[in-house]
Amino acid sequence: MEKSLDRKIRSIHADPSGSKEFIIADAKDADMAFGIGAPGLSPERHDQELKYKTLAEYRQQIREVIQQEIVDIVLMSASTSEKLTIDERLFDNSPITPAARANDTTDVHVPRGGVVHLSPAKPFRSASLDHIMCGHLDCKPEERAYGADLGLYSVTFNNNLEEDLATLERYKEFREEAERKKFRHFLEIFDPNISNAVSADMAPGFINDLIARTLAGVASAGRPTFLKMVYHGPRAMQELVAYDPHLIVGILGGSAGTTLDAFQLIYDARKYGARVALFGRKINQAEHQLAFIQFLRFLVEDKIQPIEAVKAYHGVLQELDIKPTRSLDVDLTYQTAVMSYGGEDGKTFSFPTQQKNGKPTQEKSAKNVTEAPDFASMSSEERLAYHRNRLNRTFGE
Repeated sequence: MEKSLDRKIRSIHADPSGSKEFIIADAKDADMAFGIGAPGLSPERHDQELKYKTLAEYRQQIREVIQQEIVDIVLMSASTSEKLTIDERLFDNSPITPAARANDTTDVHVPRGGVVHLSPAKPFRSASLDHIMCGHLDCKPEERAYGADLGLYSVTFNNNLEEDLATLERYKEFREEAERKKFRHFLEIFDPNISNAVSADMAPGFINDLIARTLAGVASAGRPTFLKMVYHGPRAMQELVAYDPHLIVGILGGSAGTTLDAFQLIYDARKYGARVALFGRKINQAEHQLAFIQFLRFLVEDKIQPIEAVKAYHGVLQELDIKPTRSLDVDLTYQTAVMSYGGEDGKTFSFPTQQKNGKPTQEKSAKNVTEAPDFASMSSEERLAYHRNRLNRTFGE
């Protein structure tokens, strides 16, 4: 089966300014950062009791996402990829592309009580490309198609000669090995993980310049399929996209935040030129991951606006009798968080919601909707009711 990722990449390169394609990835590789806490908190926990989901539950969530067939990529650790891609063959007849985290720099090492992620990032790789591609060292050529042939490679620059040079050298070694083994990669560029590396106002330009400079010396055979980076706002995104329209830019999700955080981020990033979004904690900590993913797709297809999407998502939770993590009025706040594995600082902004007797209103779901209407002619309330009803039918009313 043709992968949606391959089709969309071809479309974007064929018409960089006109293509409407947008790639969504579910990043389920957090076990390489948080360890036991990666799967997230269990809904079975009681007040004041901390209980995490198991690795088996985490992998079952991935199976459900694969079955849904809405995302284009599922990013996993090498061990999870081996289980689902090589052993279970779940991607063989799926439009979704499997991918694995190919390195894990020290700024993503975040165990409980750990402080390593606070020091300047050092390059490091747990996984081998052979393990990702075939499950063991020294793959035979015909075995390389067994597993994933796409991986994430992460770099963090801290404006330090020795440290940044080591990062560039390790990336060069990786690219050469990947090209020889016909392994594709996408490049994740984190912001500096130390506070004094570069001033905040210069950070967007600093990152854009490093991307352009780093890839200028790389021929097409070794270049990343796309980028994964912090969304620094419209000006920085438009600058990078205009510089090289064939450099496909994707944004990372960072900390979980509110539902509006996620919905507004993907909506704005796409508006100003991003063509990929890779959300990990934003999806994994959602009350209903499949409904959350469906709304992400609605947003990038211009079928709904962020604020009404939050309201519709809460309507789905209500219909499914799932208690939301946050009340609707709190979930309609936008919290600009630090985009790193280790921090969640930021300012909070609130968007007004309709109030009735001091509580946000919950519109009734539209009934007997059998096909997609003309969204352009619908009011905000009509679109909200339509999407809520559709999600209710999809996930069980």
